[in-house]
Amino acid sequence: MALQQYEPLTINGVTLDFSRETFVMGILNVTPDSFSDGGQFNTVEAALAQAKQMAADGAKIIDVGGESTRPGYTRISDDEEILRITPVIKAIVRDLPNVIVSVDTYKANVAQAAIDAGAHIINDIWGAKADPQMAHVAAKNNVPIILMHNRADEPYTAYWENFMEDMHESIRIVKAAGVPDTHIFLDPGIGFVKNLQQSIETMQKLPQLVALGYPVLLATSRKRLIGAVLDLPVEERLEGTLATCAFGVQSGCHIMRVHDVKETVRTVKMMDALVGKYNVEGELAPRH
Repeated sequence: MALQQYEPLTINGVTLDFSRETFVMGILNVTPDSFSDGGQFNTVEAALAQAKQMAADGAKIIDVGGESTRPGYTRISDDEEILRITPVIKAIVRDLPNVIVSVDTYKANVAQAAIDAGAHIINDIWGAKADPQMAHVAAKNNVPIILMHNRADEPYTAYWENFMEDMHESIRIVKAAGVPDTHIFLDPGIGFVKNLQQSIETMQKLPQLVALGYPVLLATSRKRLIGAVLDLPVEERLEGTLATCAFGVQSGCHIMRVHDVKETVRTVKMMDALVGKYNVEGELAPRH
């Protein structure tokens, strides 16, 4: 696979050179009800400690979310979401100056409050379609936005064609608001409004999404796709997650959004060497 070239993007002193490294985004849910880690980090102290651990393990980006987006989640008010995330974002920015903070929200008011608190990236699970002001918040604040594939429950007429149409629509929305190409990232939304076969097809066709020319974030950590294939509960899906991350690197993806940072950092570093993102110095020792 030929590697695409991307202009390095520097955010908060961290240079994201996607042509030379796959980056790991650590998931920090400050929620009582997230599917995997709900309730574990919903105090500022616990959240900050987890952020520090993920940074020490190699995460360059910490993704802070204040509302669970698991299937069947309950929407909370903007004010409640802001109350949950802004103290955590401020603490991370204060104590971890060389970490990029993204905010996992689809609400423009929440995104603005997070940016005011110090967040550097918007991670929108509705691809700037749920809130008509979201694209304008990204443009006005000159911050990157991650556009995830999602849709209401209307059926697909032809899955992959509809998927790509949905992605192009999100891209059009943010570009019309003034977001530059360099600030647009894509996320295929594995497990969102997709059955098992559609999620697998999406994984298999990741190179086609990468070919659009925007950095691609892959978020498969502990998801139903892995549980279904391996017949394992959430807490036993590490190996399956690492397999999807390795496959993602080979398919050209650029950021892995995960719960298990240390193991993923090691996996993608090995994969980066194998796909040629960087040259490994030195020679193999002779076999005795």
